Amino acid sequence: MRPAPVKLIIFDCDGTLVDSQHGIVAAMADAFGAEGLAPPTRDRVVGVVGLSLEIAVQRLVPDGGDLARVARMTEAYKAAFAARRRRADHSEPLYDGVRATLERLAARDDVRLGIATGNSRRGVAAVLEREGLARFFATVQTADTHPSKPHPSMVVAAMDETGALPADTVMIGDTTYDIEMACGAGAGAIGVSWGYHPADALRAAGARHVSADCAELERALEAMMFGELAS
Repeated sequence: MRPAPVKLIIFDCDGTLVDSQHGIVAAMADAFGAEGLAPPTRDRVVGVVGLSLEIAVQRLVPDGGDLARVARMTEAYKAAFAARRRRADHSEPLYDGVRATLERLAARDDVRLGIATGNSRRGVAAVLEREGLARFFATVQTADTHPSKPHPSMVVAAMDETGALPADTVMIGDTTYDIEMACGAGAGAIGVSWGYHPADALRAAGARHVSADCAELERALEAMMFGELAS
């Protein structure tokens, strides 16, 4: 008997699995302050979450064409975020229901889980280790070895690594960059509305569903990957 095809479910990290916005916004303010610049607003910062860091900084800097300044600010952000992560009052919690959803999905024999994130491998490894989640993920793709989202490279690599086909793959994310990345790779996409981009924008980018909580996300996955919509 031919084995059942692998179902690959890929998650974004920041804004989808973990609520890291406070640390991101504060570290970006630190990076801007190091250059004597006024910090960008929260809305502008969360609007670029998901992009590779250097591209995100470039979009936020008033003279984004000054590559030397962008490089300095990128390194300043990394240092500031790492320092804040070591503070006792640092908060980067999982969103409600995420752990239980991952546990249920990982328990299925026909499912492989993955991560595709604009974060660095060191950054996402720190999150997974802290939360005890590393064991759930068969593939982890990061900005260290891929072009920035929405380039489809991370999704394509995750499919190659797990043997999943585009028709059996779905990307879950909170930004239009996640949705566009999935569509570019020929995979399905589900948006989550608890992150950084509005639901209407996620739908316009190509999300087949936008979930308001993890229970709704699991129902959407059941229909899209295992139920009547799977074909």
